[in-house]
Amino acid sequence: MAVRETKEDPKAPPQNAPRIEHVNLFVTELDLTARFLMSAFPHWRVRGEGGGDWYGAPRRWAHIGDDDNYLTLNEFNLPKAMRGRHRDLQSAEPGLAHIGFEVTNLDTVVERLADAGYEPAKLGEDHPHRRNLYYINEEGLEFEFVEYSSAVPSEKNLYQ
Repeated sequence: MAVRETKEDPKAPPQNAPRIEHVNLFVTELDLTARFLMSAFPHWRVRGEGGGDWYGAPRRWAHIGDDDNYLTLNEFNLPKAMRGRHRDLQSAEPGLAHIGFEVTNLDTVVERLADAGYEPAKLGEDHPHRRNLYYINEEGLEFEFVEYSSAVPSEKNLYQ
């Protein structure tokens, strides 16, 4: 059997490019973050949920998303003093800064979140090919929503 040699661009993404399957977050009140996410994305749902033990700590978990994308939320039944805290978003501490979602209509997401009582925490920088906003939910987690006005990678990914 002859091996066919191909001359693919080594910098081009493979046909089966990897994608983020899920993000696993620890929260103090699972229902707060679930409410925020399902307000932004009404088609998202609780895909699965359960409980169990996480290295000796009792936990409740839920997968919030759709058939292709989700976030795992974990809540631990611990005294408040033992729960820990999220990183200060204005610090240089290591850890999660925010999760960004690409949306097709930013105004619709803003309207849905406003109807649920959420207001943007900050605006993204001016850009000729995208608009973005940041929200901080009751948990102190930051979420970014981005709408692109171009499908051209060099325009979408233009850094000024």
